[in-house]
Amino acid sequence: MKTLFTIITFLFLCSFNSFSNEECQSCHQQQTRDWKQSDHASSMALANKDTVLGDFNDITATHFSQKAVFYKEKESFLIDLTEQGTKKTYTVSYVFGFDPLQQYLIEVEKGKYQVFPFAWDSRAKSLGGQRWYANYANEDVKPDDRLHWLQPLQNWNGMCADCHSDNLKRNFNSEKERFDTHFSNINVGCKSCHSEITDEHKTKKVTNSAQTSPTNMSQWKIIGDDTIATWQGEPRDNSFMQGCYACHSLRSPLTDGFDNSQAFLDQFSPSFLEPNLYHADGQIKEEVYVFGSFAQSKMYKAGVNCLDCHDKHTMKVKTKTNGLCLQCHSVSEYNKPEHHRHKEQSAGAQCVSCHMPTNRYMGVDDRRDHSFKIPRPDISIKYDTPNACVQCHDGQTNEWAASTLEKWHGKPPELSASEHSMLELRSLKAISKNAHMSLINDFSLNEIDRASAISYLGGSTTELSDSDVKSWVNSPLPLIRLAIAKVGFLLPEAERLKSYKQLLTDKLKSVRVAAAQNLSQTKAQLNGLNQSIRELAYANKVNTWRGEGNINQSMLALNKQDVNGAIKSLQKGISIDPYFDASYVNLADIYYRLGQIEKMQNTLNSGLTTVPTSAPLHYANGMALIRAGNKELSVNSFKQAMSLDSGNVQYAYLYYLALDGIGQTKRALNKLKSDIFRYPNNQQLKELGVNFARKTQDKNAFKFFINLP
Repeated sequence: MKTLFTIITFLFLCSFNSFSNEECQSCHQQQTRDWKQSDHASSMALANKDTVLGDFNDITATHFSQKAVFYKEKESFLIDLTEQGTKKTYTVSYVFGFDPLQQYLIEVEKGKYQVFPFAWDSRAKSLGGQRWYANYANEDVKPDDRLHWLQPLQNWNGMCADCHSDNLKRNFNSEKERFDTHFSNINVGCKSCHSEITDEHKTKKVTNSAQTSPTNMSQWKIIGDDTIATWQGEPRDNSFMQGCYACHSLRSPLTDGFDNSQAFLDQFSPSFLEPNLYHADGQIKEEVYVFGSFAQSKMYKAGVNCLDCHDKHTMKVKTKTNGLCLQCHSVSEYNKPEHHRHKEQSAGAQCVSCHMPTNRYMGVDDRRDHSFKIPRPDISIKYDTPNACVQCHDGQTNEWAASTLEKWHGKPPELSASEHSMLELRSLKAISKNAHMSLINDFSLNEIDRASAISYLGGSTTELSDSDVKSWVNSPLPLIRLAIAKVGFLLPEAERLKSYKQLLTDKLKSVRVAAAQNLSQTKAQLNGLNQSIRELAYANKVNTWRGEGNINQSMLALNKQDVNGAIKSLQKGISIDPYFDASYVNLADIYYRLGQIEKMQNTLNSGLTTVPTSAPLHYANGMALIRAGNKELSVNSFKQAMSLDSGNVQYAYLYYLALDGIGQTKRALNKLKSDIFRYPNNQQLKELGVNFARKTQDKNAFKFFINLP
């Protein structure tokens, strides 16, 4: 069932002059046999009796307000889905994946495919599998929700397709709101990883030297008293991993489809280690794939690559035993009870159990963290980070784990000042600008850690100078240049026209595009500006199948003084992605600046009708009411925003201020006293509390706010 070789050469609307898998397989038979065992080979397939794993024998699955009946008619796999009391019948066009789950694609209109809201758990029954389950297990995702299966975030063409098929082009037409998506091979075949497949390849044998081949491990050697191997040969060429990152990373595309022969940062802008995506210590939180984790690791820094652990064609790990790690780590030092402190051959004695804990995504898919952290329950106590100890030992505490590890291995190493600052930042705690700058300029840290710290600068300062950023602009490390390019808005325009402008001609497109976003409004004649703006506009266009792409396009239009273009982009975004609240907020703001108050309010009203649970829309409506002089009505809007997003300091601040504005200062003071601990170390709210206490002559409240830490 897991081998889909019979259909891998199917060409869907093929318009590419490139080699199919079949042409490669005629010569590379062993590689083909290996590849057929991989997840890549089964990434996508036509729905038929050989590929569909789910039970379509008149099986019913229910989830809150949804009911699905799965059945077959002749060669077709059909689903009756009842939502909001209405039943519709859908035909499954493609299967997506196979292990540990399989999803199903529905063509909802010509060329547009959506991921059905129920998936098949293909694990063994003994593991809880062989069942239908809802993609959002704890939510009743209704048609008026942005996560609903018919909305853009569940769209195959835009969200999933480029990593599941060879040579994919989305071909989205924003004006017609239609896809004309093409690929050359239905699954992830040869061309996705091998850029050298050309006519010349048929007649010329391609070879790699033993020392630079990415699969050669012979030069990893343990020297002298070392316990971990170091690379002893010529420098390795690990650039092939940029092709891996194209799919195994959380990133925004800059191009329509990708080419394995091109640099990763010429085609994508990756996410940094953001607090909503990663825990404070860098462990994975949300579904971020591998790049951000691996780039933090000591393995990456030492020159380890993907193929040191994974077979180059099956993509499976070379062994599921400790032998995988013992390729480079001393057996006598690490593969013994004195190190792992668990019974031999037990799960706890496996290296990956402690150093690559899993997170579960998509309901059933357990994925390992590739940052290879050493468990630090002492950090978990202070920063609420996960650790492998209590993940395995149910019912035990971080304190127990920290005490036990200290008995076994002694006290954990003290954190450096930079490591402490990094944990504070990623916990959304304030640090001084000096501490922040020291962290960024600590060359002992990984590139991605330093780059991520640059991306957080807005929390420590409202303004940067050329002297702050000059060394980053000229850094040989691409993620450092990308990070400063993205936060260029912190530089006053005059400062942006100094060293920062060099980024417009950076060798990497992601850097140029980010810099263009922050320089597109300048009237200065800058080298490379026009070209970078064109690249930015194209990157935005590639993503206009969803709201974010249209918002980015509108921002570019505003920077170029094209107000009508900005309005058009936002209106298109609302049409395509109606439950994306930011489009309404930004459009209302444009109308306000134009003095078109009626259009502003109509836009906000429309947004609140469509997305009534949007905190930003309630906040924007509160601001509009304040401007219109309706202070009393604004209070309720700010209260709604605050209740919907209780962690947002700005919403809280305006709510208390609005109460004060209608003469309810005492009520505002009492509310602020009870809520202040939601917002630790927030100076703005402390000062507001002091002002309210003075205004009401409440001495106890004054002492309360003055004495806050």
